[in-house]
Amino acid sequence: MALAVRPELVLIDRDLPRAEELVLRLRADESTRGLSIAIVANGDFEPGEVVFLAAGANAVLRLPVDENWDQRLVKLMSVPMRREARFPVHLRIRDLLRDSAEAVGLAVNLSLHGMLVEAHAPLDLHERLSFAFRLREDDRDKVSGHGRVVRQAAPMQYGVEFERLDHAGAARIQHFVATLPI
Repeated sequence: MALAVRPELVLIDRDLPRAEELVLRLRADESTRGLSIAIVANGDFEPGEVVFLAAGANAVLRLPVDENWDQRLVKLMSVPMRREARFPVHLRIRDLLRDSAEAVGLAVNLSLHGMLVEAHAPLDLHERLSFAFRLREDDRDKVSGHGRVVRQAAPMQYGVEFERLDHAGAARIQHFVATLPI
């Protein structure tokens, strides 16, 4: 149905048989990869729900509906324009249980709200990290900021949602995404 209708947002009941497979198939198909996908679930968080985020769901929405639903739906329906762009990303992971760890990855997709990174070391869902990268090889200034891992798209590929961009990073990314050829 998503292939025929091309909605902005797909809501999937957590208890739907093969719901995880549905999320994976939507993310695997180039024509539906950019859709926002939300899992709708009754009650409190269940640890097993992380499989949906790892499969590519953008969020888990809780029932019954609360005051945050409207705001979350607006955000989910505003899928940002993103472009495939490959460039090195320096990642610094901070964890209370270990010293800071540094890694280099490759950004393979970039939007104003986040990036898809091929990491050289495994990352954990919800892990917070800082990052720095140059949008073009000849850029003197790096875009830097902080984010968190929100999904695992494939082995060693992670969706990182930006929580904060330093300086003019947001404007530079917006210009970069808007001017890349489709």
